[in-house]
Amino acid sequence: MEGKLIMRAVQYNSYGRGADGLKHVEVLVPTPNKDEVLIKLEVTSLNPLDLKFQKGVARPFVPRKFPVIPCTDVAGEVVEVGSSVVKFKAGDKVVALLNPFIGGGLAEYAVAKESLTVQRPEEVSAAEGAGLPVAAISAHKALVDISGINLDGSGTRMNILITAASGGVGHYAVQLAKLGNTHVTGTCGARNIEFIKRLGADEVLDYKTPQGATLKSPSGKKYDVVVHCARGIPWSTFEPNLSDAGKVIDLTPGPSSMYTYVWKKLTFSKKQLLPLIFIPKEDKELKLLVNLVKEGKLKTMFDSKYPLSKAQDAWAKSLDGHATGKIIVEI
Repeated sequence: MEGKLIMRAVQYNSYGRGADGLKHVEVLVPTPNKDEVLIKLEVTSLNPLDLKFQKGVARPFVPRKFPVIPCTDVAGEVVEVGSSVVKFKAGDKVVALLNPFIGGGLAEYAVAKESLTVQRPEEVSAAEGAGLPVAAISAHKALVDISGINLDGSGTRMNILITAASGGVGHYAVQLAKLGNTHVTGTCGARNIEFIKRLGADEVLDYKTPQGATLKSPSGKKYDVVVHCARGIPWSTFEPNLSDAGKVIDLTPGPSSMYTYVWKKLTFSKKQLLPLIFIPKEDKELKLLVNLVKEGKLKTMFDSKYPLSKAQDAWAKSLDGHATGKIIVEI
């Protein structure tokens, strides 16, 4: 790509202000470093993490500087490659996870590390692919890396609880857990009960009912693993529902969960709370997840789709906190 090209993008200039803080701008198309690819974006998906960064939960580390173009989960077509890139060439359809410190997804073009970019087969739509990076990798890390579930269905049978099972991470976690040898209980609001059942959950709890608020399994099973995607549930609610060595994997850890994590370690408790820290460095998991979508074993479910011109509406919808599946911005 010769010359200085201009692209449309959406950015914010300071912490806070939610959707009102987003501004439509025209900026220079970024230039890939030697280990990066430049992608003409087709789709970007939103994550709660994007909104938290805007609120300032990771200041001063994320974002590194203002203004920032938010979002990290993208799909599109490679248009230029850095001098050391060997896996991709112009014209390749890809899914990528952008650098979370820098972002760049709400734009017509973005640069991604070769190591966090994967080929997108024609069986996988751009939107299906763009839903995967943060949400599906988080679910995979919790279930496979930490819990030890085998996605081929082998291994010891486990009882799994997934909170906020209808959300971006939760809906992937239900499906991935069911590829393993598991009994899955999911929590959600009343309107999503059938949705979670269709994804494969064995039991579903309406978190707004007295029974659901206790997290107690309808069949009386104790949970070996909790993939905790919701917020505001204290350890005291989880503990009586856990098996002897049950683990709560907290995907949105705050100060109280970090305190519980340390306390459980210090007291040698068999029941553990483990915060999930998300720092992917290679493409292995994303490649596996794209392949599961290709094989029809994993589906990206969509809450809503917006054009780039309506990015503020997508942001507001995500801030509402009740998305069923993924919120998508089409470029």
